[in-house]
Amino acid sequence: MRSLGPDIEFIVAIPSYMEADTISYVTKQVDLGLTKYFGNLRSIILNVDNNSGDDTKGAFLSTDTEIPKHYITTPKGMKGKGNNILNLLKFAKSHADTLKAVITVDADLRSITPEWIKYLAEPILEGYDFTLPLYSRHQFDGTITNHICYPLFYGLLGEDVRQPIGGELGFSPDLINHLLKQQWEVQAKQYGADVFMTLHAIFGNFKICETGLGAKIHKASAPKLGPMFTQVITMLFDLLLSRESSWISIPVIKPKPKKRFGLKELAQPQELMIDMRELKDKLRKEYYPREKLLKRILSDYASSSLIKMFDQDIYNIDILMWTQLVYQLLFSYRNGSPQARKDIVEALKPLYFTRSVTFNYMTWRYSPEYVEEAILEQAKAFASQKPYYLGLHVNEAKKKAAKQQKC
Repeated sequence: MRSLGPDIEFIVAIPSYMEADTISYVTKQVDLGLTKYFGNLRSIILNVDNNSGDDTKGAFLSTDTEIPKHYITTPKGMKGKGNNILNLLKFAKSHADTLKAVITVDADLRSITPEWIKYLAEPILEGYDFTLPLYSRHQFDGTITNHICYPLFYGLLGEDVRQPIGGELGFSPDLINHLLKQQWEVQAKQYGADVFMTLHAIFGNFKICETGLGAKIHKASAPKLGPMFTQVITMLFDLLLSRESSWISIPVIKPKPKKRFGLKELAQPQELMIDMRELKDKLRKEYYPREKLLKRILSDYASSSLIKMFDQDIYNIDILMWTQLVYQLLFSYRNGSPQARKDIVEALKPLYFTRSVTFNYMTWRYSPEYVEEAILEQAKAFASQKPYYLGLHVNEAKKKAAKQQKC
């Protein structure tokens, strides 16, 4: 193995927490990619870890590689992917004089190949600032992306970025400097890191592209009720609303696809199974404690439709209803107190699950290509319904004006 020098040109980082069973394979593929495609660059494989208790560090450092490896960890008890990313960015900045590119790959990947390193890094070396991944993923995987993040990026910002919170990313030194200048709130230091970085790349007018990687096979899961949802959505809503003045007046337009690198044809997605009965039980458990809050926030039609669904245990949130539910909750979040905002994000959870159930019933028999078309149609609906969000502003202004006249 080559020695680690001060003049690093290329960093491949692997953020991790408790990934001793998979990180060695990922590290080996990274090493093969670096030696095969970037042997002319002074590279390093960097594991940015959360002080894993399963000896992720040992598995990483003991992997036989040609490229030098380096391990960094957060202090004991400090977790969060964003904290790992911050360690990476700070390490990268310390090599700013020679650095040309940085990429990240998840530690639980089972489908990574040496070519992923090439596909993620080449755009950065050609002058792009941010590389986002394109995968084929089962419709049961990546549901926060499919039903909330991608549609809001597409509908409100006019940004057609299919995987705005993907774990495989490429960064230019300029973007790294920009990200380090931002205020990393609590959510950004956790699961909100990816959406935080993508939005700042967009708002900072950095040059963004996508790269085809194939199928993403990893430790996939069904829709999550845990901290991931809360942290990603809170970060998404906070940043969108902090820049509302920059996008609210943009007319409804068809977003242009980003320049694409890597694979043009993606492999078939990872096969997944989901227990729909268990999912329904969870969404009902999440809905009833928040039924009164949703009734206060939502229109009478939306509220009564939801009550009927849950009474009959038959769920069907169509595209139009889904766009209006999300926009109404985003608008309510905008005007809410800190506690109200927390409650609104939690109230979105059962609705997101209900939309996932609806979508899964609609698409489970169909091809991945059909599913992708359906996800795109949903994003287009968010774009066409952007005036609904603007209308909420108008209605609020009218109510305030009427109230002032009475006084």
